[in-house]
Amino acid sequence: MIAPRSRLIWTASASLPLALLGVVAPAAGPICLALASVVVLVAAADAVSAGHTLDGIGIELPAVVRMSKDRKTALEVRVRNERSRHKHLRIALGLPIEVQAEVDEVNVLLPEESVWSSLSWSCMPKKRGRYRIKAAYVEGISLLGFWVKRRQISVQSEIRVYPNLLGERKKLAALFLNRSTVGLHAQRQIGKGRDFEKLREYSPGDGFDEIHWKATARRAKPITKVFQIERTQEVYVLIDASRLSSRLTKPGVPDSSILERLVTAALVLGMAAERQGDLFGLLSFTDKVERFVRARNGKSHYNTCRDALYTLQPQTVTPDYDELFTFIRLRLRRRALVICLTSLDDPSLAETFAKSIELIRKQHLVLVNMVRQPDTAQLFTESAPESTDDLYRKLGGHLRWHKLRQLEKVLQRRGVRLSQVEHERLSVELVSQYLNVKQRQLL
Repeated sequence: MIAPRSRLIWTASASLPLALLGVVAPAAGPICLALASVVVLVAAADAVSAGHTLDGIGIELPAVVRMSKDRKTALEVRVRNERSRHKHLRIALGLPIEVQAEVDEVNVLLPEESVWSSLSWSCMPKKRGRYRIKAAYVEGISLLGFWVKRRQISVQSEIRVYPNLLGERKKLAALFLNRSTVGLHAQRQIGKGRDFEKLREYSPGDGFDEIHWKATARRAKPITKVFQIERTQEVYVLIDASRLSSRLTKPGVPDSSILERLVTAALVLGMAAERQGDLFGLLSFTDKVERFVRARNGKSHYNTCRDALYTLQPQTVTPDYDELFTFIRLRLRRRALVICLTSLDDPSLAETFAKSIELIRKQHLVLVNMVRQPDTAQLFTESAPESTDDLYRKLGGHLRWHKLRQLEKVLQRRGVRLSQVEHERLSVELVSQYLNVKQRQLL
């Protein structure tokens, strides 16, 4: 596409008096006509040259760009100038609406004798997910500057927007220090451990359950088994992405769903497990198991977990706990810490959950965490009602609190702990629970 520039318009405006002079003074008509013809021919010739202004110009973007939500990131844009000529370009990118750029377009001056030039495009994504850039738009100026040539260039780039963990990491700064265990407080481990370490000769005071009878028979003297504290354990986080996870933690803020908090807390717990040397895995579910990542450790495994969660979105379905716990019973053979992040303030879901948990409660250590909903508290423990509507709302919250207390007692008798956590403290609470399990060797 070719479009006129303001220079052409001003030139045409300056030629207008020549046309008027030819009308007023017929003797000067041929000269005015010749000058006007020259202007038209020059503009036409420049228009022809404008058609080749963008020849050899190309735009390349990285195939995959990783960003964090609400954090500025520089997107590298490479401009190809095959003719290696001095050019002035105006460039714009077809960014998705969820990724906001500081500027909509930039002016670039390509140097001579250089095929490739690069520039940084500062962006800030506002929503977690996967987005694609399919087009870039380039505008070049003709030789005389009367015209501009505009062209759309096809590009292929994928933007992956991950949760922003910076705020959560600041709350747990000591846990993520890279210098040994500086900032951590040593805590006495409770118990003697269950991992076999070695054999030794019997010492007075050793229990009969610690004697290795086969080794004793071979050596003809008492031999005792020595155990060590478990160093590597499996930790799994179950993330509920069903209909209740779409509720907002901050009314009026569209991108503040419960699921956002669950995803962030799961990744923070994964970092904590990595620091402790444990194996971390995750599972997301709705009315079926959506994604499953078996427990491992290492940076590449953490990236795999992050890639499995960054596109997770709430679905308008009811969670199927029978399907979930059957899957876990069949897939997870080794005893593990299973942390379930779900919502049980729906009485029918709570009843189904209490029945289905029987499938895994004896095999695994199960902790259940849910985000506390507004007004879910005992009546009159908070501020006094200000109106009749407020009283009914608090009464409804009291009934929800009472049912959850009953559910908590039912699950406690089955060895399952239920916790209601404020959404701002979910990550801290999960890490605290995990470290408490490690300290007490509950696995």
